[in-house]
Amino acid sequence: MDAAIRPRTFAAIPLRFSLPLGGVAGTSFKHEHLAPILADGPQRGFFEVHAENYMGAGGPTHRALERLRRDHPLSLHGVCMSIGGPAALDRAHLARLRGLAARYQPALVSEHLAWSTHETSYFNDLLPLPYTPATLNRVCDHIDEVQEAIRRPILLENPSTYVAFRDSTMSETDFIRSTAQRTGCGLLLDINNVFVSATNHGFSALQYLADFPLSRVGEIHLAGHAEQSDDEGDLLLIDSHDGPVADAVWRLFEIVIARRGPIPTLIEWDSKIPDWPILKAEAAAAQAILDRCHAMGDRHAA
Repeated sequence: MDAAIRPRTFAAIPLRFSLPLGGVAGTSFKHEHLAPILADGPQRGFFEVHAENYMGAGGPTHRALERLRRDHPLSLHGVCMSIGGPAALDRAHLARLRGLAARYQPALVSEHLAWSTHETSYFNDLLPLPYTPATLNRVCDHIDEVQEAIRRPILLENPSTYVAFRDSTMSETDFIRSTAQRTGCGLLLDINNVFVSATNHGFSALQYLADFPLSRVGEIHLAGHAEQSDDEGDLLLIDSHDGPVADAVWRLFEIVIARRGPIPTLIEWDSKIPDWPILKAEAAAAQAILDRCHAMGDRHAA
């Protein structure tokens, strides 16, 4: 085996939800939805939370999450690890993530292929990377460090981007494939991010997906986006997570599921939060696509 390829096995903490999630749809958990979620009782899907919102020791946020966790699998989605940053990972932040994973035993843990810190500055954005061998080495080292700390593989999410780097020497899909091969991590395919980046940079979303290592995908994200105009008046899409999934993104999702098969799929909705029935209906639409794919697979196998 090439010495640069270093897939690993991990002594995973036993999960209270020990079986894979399978082809189920979930939603982002928002505290204003707790009462109607509990009123609905145990559900088929799962809930995802931003890990950084739960890194304190206790309080109302943890009490709410503990109630949710009694009956539902959780996904921990990190937004501040700065996997692609030039600096060393924040050891205190990593320790908090390790403690959170041990406390809630999530079915999935994920992070972004991005950076968000520089020295003592922290940015409220997930910033893009140049796709070069040096960046690849740094990202792989950081993923190794995270996975060793939490004793399990993570899922790495493809970014939405608004600029590209002249220094890049490989495509985003090649970079992501190499990262997964070298670290043993899984992938989180954000289909809205693919559509946003393809529109902003003028490439084919279908071609991107055809080149994406779908066999390594362990979760899918779907979300809404906003339309703006750039300085030249051209269309610019923003990964805003503030509305329903666009029709074009639903169509790409159906294509991916037909190729990959049904896997855990999350509806992200992080601002302009709707009432719970609206968010639940978005998840139900995703579940219908997953179930239809599953039924078709059963018929082909019969």
